Amino acid sequence: MRFSVTVLAVASLAALPLAAQRPAPMQPGLLRVCADPDNLPFSNEAGEGLENRIAELMAKTWDSKLEYVWWAAPRGMMRMLNGRYCDVTLQMPVLSDMAGVTRPYYRTSYVIIQRKDAPHRVTGLDDPELKRLKIGVHLFSADGENTPPAMALSRHGVVGNLVGFSTTYTGGQARPEDIVKAVADKSIDLAMVWGPIAGYYAKRLGLDLSFTPIEDDTLTRMPFAYSMGMATRRADRAFRDSVQAFIDAHRPELQRILEEYGIPTVPLPADSARGGPGR
Repeated sequence: MRFSVTVLAVASLAALPLAAQRPAPMQPGLLRVCADPDNLPFSNEAGEGLENRIAELMAKTWDSKLEYVWWAAPRGMMRMLNGRYCDVTLQMPVLSDMAGVTRPYYRTSYVIIQRKDAPHRVTGLDDPELKRLKIGVHLFSADGENTPPAMALSRHGVVGNLVGFSTTYTGGQARPEDIVKAVADKSIDLAMVWGPIAGYYAKRLGLDLSFTPIEDDTLTRMPFAYSMGMATRRADRAFRDSVQAFIDAHRPELQRILEEYGIPTVPLPADSARGGPGR
């Protein structure tokens, strides 16, 4: 089987009218993947992320040329997908209403990370010790909204002892692994982090930390675990069926890729992997 990779820097065209940027519709033998250029463990321009691995497997399976369309912000990526700059994104919550999503191929959650020698093991948002411990959180997501841990802790009255970490990585001043390193070097007592970021960087840096999935919060009614599928445009049902068939045929390989990248997973809801496709 053969496949090749082409990279398009769509972001550099942002000043042009949308219609002028729009490429041709889907073409046989061409797999156009929407991806973030600097978002490990998921993807980067060097091809080091788990989505890069999945895209390569998909292109090889379909004997297709692989083409990436890079865009950093999730909402902007959906504009790229729905505007037909690219045809599939390999990571999307199944309940998203922005695209047509497959059935999930894994489920992950936000996690509490602590050193294994921590004197007190925090297991949930209602632990009274949270009001005295130094807690690391990512304060704002790529879409400019506060992250679920930051919002939930605030509702639980845990505010003054939070240590904020950036989710914007520019100029080498801040990196996603900083919050994980801060737990290991005792700069903070614990952190509440998106599981894939925590698991990947702990494994990559050789850090022996404990991971506790955060359960959905009854006070805020906020979910902390998400089932993840792949997404196409809603109208492209036949293509989405092909993506779903790829997932179904390669579940063991997909699971091995997730494990290789240290992604912590939680069980999928009963029958979710066998039900109808997402929106």
